Amino acid sequence: MKFLLALCLAFTPLLSYSQTRTVKESPLLFEAEPEEAGMSEERLARIDQMLTTAIEENQIPGAVALIARNGKIVYHKAFGMADNSTKRKLKKDEIFRIASQTKAITSTAVMMLWEEGKFQLDDPISKYIPEFNDAQVLDSLHADGSYTTIPADKPITIRHLLTHTSSIGYGVIDGDERFKKNYKEAGITDLFTTEPITIETSVKKLAKLPLHHHPGERFTYSEGLDVLGYFIEVVSGMPLDQFFRERIFEPLKMEDTWFYLPESKKDRLVSVQTKEKGKWVRYKADFYDTNYPVKGAQAFFSGGAGLSSTAQDYASFLQMYLNNGELNGNRLLSRTTVQIIMANQIGDIWGDAGEYHGLAFGVVNQEGQDMGGKNSKGTFQWGGYFNTQYFADPQEKVIGILLKQTQNIDSDETGWKFRQLVGQAIDD
Repeated sequence: MKFLLALCLAFTPLLSYSQTRTVKESPLLFEAEPEEAGMSEERLARIDQMLTTAIEENQIPGAVALIARNGKIVYHKAFGMADNSTKRKLKKDEIFRIASQTKAITSTAVMMLWEEGKFQLDDPISKYIPEFNDAQVLDSLHADGSYTTIPADKPITIRHLLTHTSSIGYGVIDGDERFKKNYKEAGITDLFTTEPITIETSVKKLAKLPLHHHPGERFTYSEGLDVLGYFIEVVSGMPLDQFFRERIFEPLKMEDTWFYLPESKKDRLVSVQTKEKGKWVRYKADFYDTNYPVKGAQAFFSGGAGLSSTAQDYASFLQMYLNNGELNGNRLLSRTTVQIIMANQIGDIWGDAGEYHGLAFGVVNQEGQDMGGKNSKGTFQWGGYFNTQYFADPQEKVIGILLKQTQNIDSDETGWKFRQLVGQAIDD
């Protein structure tokens, strides 16, 4: 009896913070005729022509495009091939490595835990991951590989990590060669791996390395979301993949979104392709294996870049935000929390004209709206390392997703063209 009582008490916090229902029940996304959502079918056809031409001109091997408005999918099509070796035709439900599109999902998980009163945004991360105590800033790097540091003038906070102002670097894709060298020598796992490494192991190594600058000084794209992935595990007591599955993916019916694909889904993974002598071939990287979602140890849950997904799954995630935190009767976030996430969190230090950074996304400001091609003020957006893009416009209630799987190509204009063509198809 005492054992059962103890077991019940141990699980009480988990149960009290399980997925919450809401009186507002926005339906899951469903397909509808464009006219039902105030979109022009004739104008949407311009996207068909644009993507077909891009494939014919060898800009891309293939793409899946999805547009939703007012909770209705008005455009969802596949073009080109999924794999160069088999010439497999691309289908709408293909699974893509979404890389940095993972970041917004990790940020959402962080804010779900914040809503539960687990921490404050300006708490030092060292309160939860002690290895980040006594952070140091790189002062000088010597020819023999040694370096000198100075103490950081303030601790790295959770807000810093969410906004890429923590001053942590990004290893092999870092813009500073000194940090590339340091991260490689320290054995940091930057993006993906098939090796038997955990996010805990990598983050604790990362915590020992010097920072680019003092926290909060500048925007430096970083592995901060990997740190937060481990932070989620510490605070929730759950592995990151399990937290995502139970608290986000299952409530939103995101059945095709995984760190590592189940056997039944592996044949839907699109190959990463590049061009050699004008022909599409499988891309081979020298610091990671592009087969990471289906092969290897499958132990590394990268909060910054690890997920694979479909256009429709990711559209459901974005629709939850357009619904102010709710979908299908499941409330992941409060409307007030969504407002905080979408607010300018770093002032003007990002430096991108027409945009600012919130707690999960880049967000278009009035200048960006007026520049054209970025959609309405308040549009939130990001992309991924393997050439994936998305945006969601709260004013127009429109979502645009364009998924491709390429690396090291320089002629692809489909991203900006797709965004413009979505806007011009609004017809109400």
